[in-house]
Amino acid sequence: MSMNTQIAKSIAMALNNELTVTEIQNLLEKPRNLDLGDVAFPCFTLAKKFGKSPQSIATDIQNNLSCDVIQEVQVVGGYVNIFYHQPTITQQVLNQIVKEKNLYGTHQASKGNVVLDFSSPNIAKPFSMGHLRSTVIGNALANIAEKIGYKAIRINHLGDWGTQFGKLIVAYKKWGDQQTIEAAPIEELLKIYVKFHEEAEQNDTLNEQARAAFKALEDGDEEALALWRWFREASLEEFKTIYQLLGIAFDSFDGEAFYNDKMVAVVEELEEKELLVKSDGAYVVEIDNMPPCLITKTDGATLYATRDLAAAFYRQQQYDPKKIFYVVGNEQSLHFNQLCKVIEKMGYDWAKDLQHVPFGMILKEGKKMSTRKGKIVLLADVLKEAIATAKRNIEEKNPKLEHKESVAHQVGVGAVIFNDLKNDRLHDIEFSIGNMMNFEGETGPYIQYTYARISSLLEKSEEKSNEVSLATLGEQAWPVILLLEQFPKVITNAFEQADPSQIAKYALQLARLFNKYYAQNKVLVDDNLRSSRLAFCQCVAIVLKESLALLGIAAPKHM
Repeated sequence: MSMNTQIAKSIAMALNNELTVTEIQNLLEKPRNLDLGDVAFPCFTLAKKFGKSPQSIATDIQNNLSCDVIQEVQVVGGYVNIFYHQPTITQQVLNQIVKEKNLYGTHQASKGNVVLDFSSPNIAKPFSMGHLRSTVIGNALANIAEKIGYKAIRINHLGDWGTQFGKLIVAYKKWGDQQTIEAAPIEELLKIYVKFHEEAEQNDTLNEQARAAFKALEDGDEEALALWRWFREASLEEFKTIYQLLGIAFDSFDGEAFYNDKMVAVVEELEEKELLVKSDGAYVVEIDNMPPCLITKTDGATLYATRDLAAAFYRQQQYDPKKIFYVVGNEQSLHFNQLCKVIEKMGYDWAKDLQHVPFGMILKEGKKMSTRKGKIVLLADVLKEAIATAKRNIEEKNPKLEHKESVAHQVGVGAVIFNDLKNDRLHDIEFSIGNMMNFEGETGPYIQYTYARISSLLEKSEEKSNEVSLATLGEQAWPVILLLEQFPKVITNAFEQADPSQIAKYALQLARLFNKYYAQNKVLVDDNLRSSRLAFCQCVAIVLKESLALLGIAAPKHM
């Protein structure tokens, strides 16, 4: 049971259960500094309910509050300021972590399935830095979902259909060379795709040819389908190399094309329910307070919305999910709002379980990266440079380290992932290879190094703790204990707000506070608190490693 829950139950009893434990928990605050207590309960909103002043209510609570984890209670104005009994809480928290180890913060009961649609790069285009955010945010959110009891279904909804394939087919027929493309598929396909857009600026008939080529693809033209399959297979092989580098696996690579034969049923249901409206030759679903949702174009070709509707119905039937997350950029917010509203208008209450998880862009010199104009940074290049930088650091600082290649991979890739996930997901990020390669300060390698330092201490001690019996570890340890106790709540909040940055920020804070403690306390001194200090260090290591794992980052024992 968390500290807040224990405190809330005690306050509820002091108030003769006039408020529920949940109501009290929602009112509890963390004071600005530790001098004002570890937790505070404001009584201002209760004045009307109880017909007393906030000060009087606070005094009543103070006089009737009884709980093992409370050391002292002070009334300041209308606040009940509560100071924890540090030895009791220290023992509770550390014993729980030592006992549960990496399962600390895990919900054992199954909560059902959640589907996560993320990464989803476009076939025949390079995997650029622009794809990083969806990929790492989605994977972290899947890990967090599993930690709190869900089964995560990871779906890579590949962009393997649409008018861009008409453009690519036209470009290949005009400028492509089979042998050159087979030697370097993505690189060469990008070249002819960029060339198409350059030429189309001067010659609009190319766009007409592209539309016709895509329509032929939709109608099952054998030549067009053969080219499409080739583009898809070559791209997917390259993508899988990137995912292997990142340590990310998917349950499905079913992309847009998978739903080609599943859209007719959706369109027919929309017709049956009289939701389709003809507009300038196209068919739309009208939605209150937002633009209509376009279902089919004037030439009968389908659109993203048609496909995503078919995908939503398929996933609902296939996985019976409690939630479906779409980890897709900010710019698609209208599309997903429309998607949910159309399903709601069709009469399905599970529309409320669809959640768009938007995020900001990675910018280059303040501008969005563009595949059409060839202005991109390849993720593979960034990962390789990060791994090489990590290897150089190891050669300089610890040349005798075993498994250097493996550690360099873990540190380099961890640096790139953490550099993204430490940011609020709604914010745009300016691409900076320098920031990614900086392994000090607020970085993934800083947390990895803290974990490795503790691992080294524990190895030197050769002690294994199964239960902790201790008094207070001192004032430098107390903020760390409070933070360790908060870990399960941080995980829950990160899931509920679909925000892995909360885990990243937590891990940074934990590493900083531990390093502050370590700078002022010798852990391996042979005295009566040695085993307690080692248990404390072990608990920090467990939570740091698990925090990194939730973000999709490895924790090497030696660096």
